Amino acid sequence: MSLITLYHGSDHIVECPELKKGKLNNDYGQGFYCTTHRELACEWASKDAGKDGFVNEYRLDTSDLVELDLSQYTILHWLTILVQHRTFSVTSEIAKEAMVFLTDHYTIDTSSYDLIRGYRADDSYFSFVRDFLNNTISVQRLSYAMKLGKLGIQNVLVSEKAFEHLSFEKADSINTEEYHVQYIKRDSTARSKYQEIRSTAPFTRDDIFIMDLIRGGIDYGDPRLQSGLS
Repeated sequence: MSLITLYHGSDHIVECPELKKGKLNNDYGQGFYCTTHRELACEWASKDAGKDGFVNEYRLDTSDLVELDLSQYTILHWLTILVQHRTFSVTSEIAKEAMVFLTDHYTIDTSSYDLIRGYRADDSYFSFVRDFLNNTISVQRLSYAMKLGKLGIQNVLVSEKAFEHLSFEKADSINTEEYHVQYIKRDSTARSKYQEIRSTAPFTRDDIFIMDLIRGGIDYGDPRLQSGLS
């Protein structure tokens, strides 16, 4: 048996999470989204100031689950899953073509998995994604930007089998005012650092943009693309 501890931040106690209650347009589609970091769960439970907040704790037996670990893939695979599931509108012709290209070349079939591990994308992070799709920043800068807020890796239960392996331990109420401040600070720090590197960091010949990929000639195994989700 391989047990891991997971936390889920919410405005209520979730003793019996259910797959069908998950939103369809979350990062990896319908599922139950958790983190192994209690502090991050506390912040997520405090996203809206003034509401009650709870951090729910669980044990998950992963020994018999089929896992998709996106750290073994490039950030382009993660991005493709994201734009396929989140409500995400693009207006420029470059961005529209970019989304078609990513879907055709970097789609991962997640239907056979029980558990997915990968970046958690806060809403503010879509400014980074949009810049990449609009050919404004490179793959390398996108990968760096996604680490700025230190949102961590989320564990998402995406099958009924996974839910059968999950057991509720307890739920603790938290100081939402305190953690809301931390939530806002994490977001604003990521935004300011991103704007700084976007405006001041020089481009190099190694930078790969989405139009470089669309035009072809860059091999899938190119080491410049191998910036994963670690």
